[in-house]
Amino acid sequence: MNKIVEILLYTLKSGTGPEFHKIMIEVSVPLHRNNSIDVVSFGNSLHDPDGYYLVRAYDSLDHLNSSQQVFYDSDAWRNGPRTDIVERISTSLKSVLELNHEALEALRRSAS
Repeated sequence: MNKIVEILLYTLKSGTGPEFHKIMIEVSVPLHRNNSIDVVSFGNSLHDPDGYYLVRAYDSLDHLNSSQQVFYDSDAWRNGPRTDIVERISTSLKSVLELNHEALEALRRSAS
């Protein structure tokens, strides 16, 4: 079964990459997973410590939209890591594509 995959690429404000990654590990990714959002991979770019990526998978575009609306409207996000994350992002780029199970699992394994 194919999945809808969202790839987010962030350019972080200078020098904030390590702090951003710590927030992702300790707060944001666990919050995503507690809300049943499949975080496939995340981390600092290999070429720039202030470059960052987040890859999430969904069953459909409707699932992406509905789960993100619930997540980003939640008190846990708004009163949790939202400010610490948003204030460190300079620019962001979002792409959405469809991947088969094998490709998605290969991406998941490569990040481990």
